[in-house]
Amino acid sequence: MVNYLIALIVLMLDQGTKYLIATRLELGEQIPVIGNFFVITSSRNRGAAFGILQDQIWFFIVVTIVVVIGLIWYLRKVRIEGRKLLPTALALVLGGALGNFIDRLFMGEVVDFLQFNFGNYTFPIFNIADSCIVIGVGLIILDTILEEKRERQALSSEQSSAKEGNE
Repeated sequence: MVNYLIALIVLMLDQGTKYLIATRLELGEQIPVIGNFFVITSSRNRGAAFGILQDQIWFFIVVTIVVVIGLIWYLRKVRIEGRKLLPTALALVLGGALGNFIDRLFMGEVVDFLQFNFGNYTFPIFNIADSCIVIGVGLIILDTILEEKRERQALSSEQSSAKEGNE
């Protein structure tokens, strides 16, 4: 249940910030936060990350529905296993996926507004949902690495115990 609350908080934070941007700023309007390094910029994206697959809204809607169903199913399965990091990571991805899904479903595009500039390079503008998806995926990778390490340690302990029992 806590993981669904995390997903709901991500969704509400994402939708709330997007609402503020969409209703208070003109498209393309910018508000410097940290000089030219971090700028709030009202932008829209009709594609995926980095603007790929522009105007493929039905593709994104179908894929997101499948992903959300898979995430909910897996969240229920993982909860039984007693793992803590993985369900949190899945909740972040779920909340982010739903946030961008709602934008695409009702507006046909995603509201983006977080812009970072590194000298002459401008990182593609993104939003809270995108951030949570990336953080969630990173935590899934970390959990996978840690789980493999735990399994190797458990196997090593079992082998040591079996070896001592045979002596």
